[in-house]
Amino acid sequence: MRVLVTGGGGFVGRHVIARLRGSGHEPIVFDRHGLAGEEMCLGDVRDAVAVDAAVADCEGVIHLAALLGTQETMVGPEICVAVNIQGSINVFKAVRRYGVPAVYIAVGNHWMNNPYSITKTTAERFALMFRTELGAKIAVVRGFNAYGPGQKAQPIRKMIPNFILPALRDEELIVYGDGSQIMDMIWVEDVADILVRALEYRGDAILEAGTGRQTTVQEIAELVVRVVGGGTIRHAEMRPGEPENSVVLADPSTLAPLGTFDFLSLEEGLRRTIPYYARQVKVGHLV
Repeated sequence: MRVLVTGGGGFVGRHVIARLRGSGHEPIVFDRHGLAGEEMCLGDVRDAVAVDAAVADCEGVIHLAALLGTQETMVGPEICVAVNIQGSINVFKAVRRYGVPAVYIAVGNHWMNNPYSITKTTAERFALMFRTELGAKIAVVRGFNAYGPGQKAQPIRKMIPNFILPALRDEELIVYGDGSQIMDMIWVEDVADILVRALEYRGDAILEAGTGRQTTVQEIAELVVRVVGGGTIRHAEMRPGEPENSVVLADPSTLAPLGTFDFLSLEEGLRRTIPYYARQVKVGHLV
C-alpha cells in the first residue's frame, strides 16, 4: 500500500515510516522539509491543492502534521487554527473525495486549555464528523506522551529530552509544579505500531495510544536521574496552559480491535533513548 504520511519528517513520523516499510508498505512523506532517502511530496497541509494532489496518488494516509506546543502557542493561537484545524480539514476532504482510508492522531490531553489541545481536539471532532456523517474512512487515535530517540528538546520543550540532557551534563532537571501530574509515557515505536495497525481499522471507536500506566512527573525525573547517574531536580512554577495535578492517562482497552500489544516499560525505553542524547552531548550538538 502506498501510504502518505503528513508530517513524516517529524519525530513520530520517522518512526511511522520505518514501521510502514517494515510491514511491506510504501511510505510517501508529505512535509514542508525534505527527508533524505524518502519519497517526498514537499508541501504544507494548509495548501488544499497540494494536499489533494498528494492524496490522489496514494492508497492510505496517516495524518500527523501539526503545530506543536502548549505554553509555546499561548500567545499566537491563529497559526494553530490554520495548521491543526484547517490543515486537517484539507486532509479529511481529500481522503473522502478519493475514498482513501486514513488515520488522524489526536491528543490525550484533549481537555486542556491551550491552543494545541484545543485545535487538535477540534480537528478530532471534524474527523468524527467526516467519518460518521460523510462516510470518510478515518480512524482516530489519541496519542499520549510519546518519547524515544530523535525527539527534539527545543523549541518545544518536550519532557524526556529536557530531563535526559541536563542529567547527562549533571545539571538541574526542571519539574514544573510539585511533580504530582500523572503522565502516560509510551515508547515511540509502540505509537508507530498502533498508527499503522489503525490504518486497517474499520470500526468507530476512538483508539487511545497509551499504556495505561500511571507515572508522576516527579517519578519520571527521579528515574532519569537514577538511570543516567547524574543531575538534580529543581521545581518551578507551572507553565501556562498546563494545569496542576493533571491526569493524562490512556485506556488501552480501546486498542482491543487492533490486537494485543506488549508495551515497552518506561525504564527500558529510557535505557534505549539515553544513548541518542549522549551522542549529541558528546559532540556538542543541540537537539
